[in-house]
Amino acid sequence: MAEQAPDATGAAVLLGTLADAGVTACFANPGTSEMHLVAALDGEPRMRAVLTLFEGVATGAADGYARMADRPAATLLHLGPGLANGTANLHNARRAGTPVVNVVGDHARDHKPLDAPLESDVDSLAGVVSARVHRTTDPERLGPDVADAVAAACGPPPAISTLLVPADVAWGPGYARGVPRPVSPLGRGALDADGLESAAKALWSGERCTLLIGGTGLRAAGLRAAQRIAAATGTALLAECFPTRTERGAGLPDVPRLAYPGDVAREQLAGTAHLVLVGAHSPVTFFGYPGRSGDLVPEGCTVHRVAETGAAGEIALLALADLVAADTPDPTVATAARPELPTGALTAPLAAAVVGALLPEGAIVVDESLTSGTGLPQATAGAPRHDWLTLTGGAIGFGMPAAIGAAVACPDRPVWSLQADGSAMYTVQALWTQAREGLDVTTVLYDNGAYAILRGELLGVGATLAEDSPARSLLDLGSPRLDFAAIGAGLGVPTTVATTAEELADGLRRATAEPGPHLVVARVPPLVP
Repeated sequence: MAEQAPDATGAAVLLGTLADAGVTACFANPGTSEMHLVAALDGEPRMRAVLTLFEGVATGAADGYARMADRPAATLLHLGPGLANGTANLHNARRAGTPVVNVVGDHARDHKPLDAPLESDVDSLAGVVSARVHRTTDPERLGPDVADAVAAACGPPPAISTLLVPADVAWGPGYARGVPRPVSPLGRGALDADGLESAAKALWSGERCTLLIGGTGLRAAGLRAAQRIAAATGTALLAECFPTRTERGAGLPDVPRLAYPGDVAREQLAGTAHLVLVGAHSPVTFFGYPGRSGDLVPEGCTVHRVAETGAAGEIALLALADLVAADTPDPTVATAARPELPTGALTAPLAAAVVGALLPEGAIVVDESLTSGTGLPQATAGAPRHDWLTLTGGAIGFGMPAAIGAAVACPDRPVWSLQADGSAMYTVQALWTQAREGLDVTTVLYDNGAYAILRGELLGVGATLAEDSPARSLLDLGSPRLDFAAIGAGLGVPTTVATTAEELADGLRRATAEPGPHLVVARVPPLVP
């Protein structure tokens, strides 16, 4: 038998091992099977536990935290249904390559065979989004199992690691804590030497090359290295359509993103003979459309992969720059410039100008503005330095939860959450957690009364609806129109409504000047009528 630790229960061993490994934030929506873990929190002062009202908020917050902290957060979820409720934002985290340690409580070992109402195949559910799933069946192994789960999350490459903990293992006696394993800093995986050499030859070939960047390649050092490569070789630069985290603003190179509409993306990539992928997926359209290929790689183009998705993008670009641009001077960067504050009835482009004019220095922007985000990249390119997080996996309901995690990870930085109205309703409970925790999150909620992105997709697939079609109601949010002022106030967040550019600017100024969360509802017409 393992040496008895001073911890009284397995729950205390679990929390202590997490904290020893540097996992000190836990976003939770617990149930009965996790009550001993909840009780053990009082004995682990290093762990900050954040309550959410829905599991999708917990998992999205863990994603946002990890993107900014460069280390994993934990979630605490209840059985299979709890994990299933959080799966959409775990999908986004998986596509982002962010590390998350899911702790999922399960039925006690002697209760599980009874097929109780909440019994499910939680192992299979976890496998849908997790790189590693492990169930602790031996209480003496709980400490080492937790340490293994954290190590698997940290990678390389970073990933989602899920640990299933039977309730009796948590309430039973505690044995020795697991010893944390040394882990590489996130994004510091091994380089593909052959891919690096192949890419360098392509960049010097004289043929048209495009460098598509994702993962840690969009941090400051990677962006500067990419700009040097472009200056030395004439290579075109693009960022992934929805990057995990981009460092932006005055003093950094401004790399355009691959467009969401397939036709526009094809124009961006047209003529490319060599496509070099650094921490990025090979480009495809989000969906298939009648009569068009979803593969955006131009015909005859050779693809060179230097770093795996979400992996060592930053150091791969530095290594590639040393090979092909060693003597190239510092790159051209975005100059400090802000739009003038506009006036008049609010539209999406005018809202972007207001955001660009007022974005605070050091801000973290969580962008789920979708169709209402028109003009944001241009309006903020010369703003003070900031970070930009996007919806990597396309599963909506990411923005407001991720803003929670970013604010917990970086309490000294303002967080601006740019949020579409339809997707806000997937995880609107996040506002309550922002209020409960007193987080410095300003949410700009674009209220256009429509599922405008679905209207665009309807056109994209060539479907049509008659003017009097009952199905048109599936693309609108106006009957009844959502009252976000009442929703925000009801969840404890001070809320203002803006119908003009001046009102939006006033609301953002107040939110910046006052501590705690704020909701500014921006009434804009839909981009797709």
